[in-house]
Amino acid sequence: MQNPRKRKQPPKQLKPQSEPKSSKLTKEQQEPYPTHLRPTPGDCRAIRDSLLAHHGFPPEFTKYRRGRPSLRPDDDDDDDKSINSLEKSVASLDSEEVEESVLDGLVKMVLSQNTTEVNSLRAFSNLKSAFPSWEDVLAAEPKSVENSIRCGGLAPRKTSCIMNLLSCLQERKGKLCLEYLRNLSVDEVKAELSLFKGIGPKTVACVLMFNLQHDDFPVDTHVFEIAKAIGWVPGEADRNKTYVHLNHRIPDELKFDLNCLLYTHAAADK
Repeated sequence: MQNPRKRKQPPKQLKPQSEPKSSKLTKEQQEPYPTHLRPTPGDCRAIRDSLLAHHGFPPEFTKYRRGRPSLRPDDDDDDDKSINSLEKSVASLDSEEVEESVLDGLVKMVLSQNTTEVNSLRAFSNLKSAFPSWEDVLAAEPKSVENSIRCGGLAPRKTSCIMNLLSCLQERKGKLCLEYLRNLSVDEVKAELSLFKGIGPKTVACVLMFNLQHDDFPVDTHVFEIAKAIGWVPGEADRNKTYVHLNHRIPDELKFDLNCLLYTHAAADK
């Protein structure tokens, strides 16, 4: 007796895939506070011009300003001494001066975490004196690296972050160099740097702004507190959402100058 043939089952209907969860997150990341309409471009220009008149442009940031738009306010006051001084300073920068490498900039940002600018710069200088190349750092004993940067605080944690960065970079790229980031978009840079343990959003934003000349607006503790105090974000805002909101609201051409001036103002207020 022949076995009855099995009846073919109709193919299962595939359920349409739901939209990835990331789509909602992306929308939120674009504007976490859509009803909060500050700062306006006018707010940003007013604060920029006021701080510039009060402090002048911080000289330590002048070298990172090369190639960016003029600081001159909308009224185009040719007698504004602070702006004229800055433009002369930028113009006088030696065109032969070697540009800071992206890797140097990133390590500087790591060393600047939870310490003063003076101490972080001293730590970087000590590190480069003890280990002239990044290959030397990677080959060194972690304790030796710790000792060289101890003046900047949190030496074990920062050493671990730097050594991990160098080790991963060597493994992934075959050399200790981050110059390839100059050819990537903002999102691509963020994706790349997020692969390295200990490199957070603020550090990435600083590298984007200072070393890669992207229009980004880092939010450290001081900028965050100022933004809340002057009503640029809601009172319940957190730092990550403040970063997203301010990058959405502040005109690109004002981000660099405004960020440097707010940082300087906060430091002067201490």
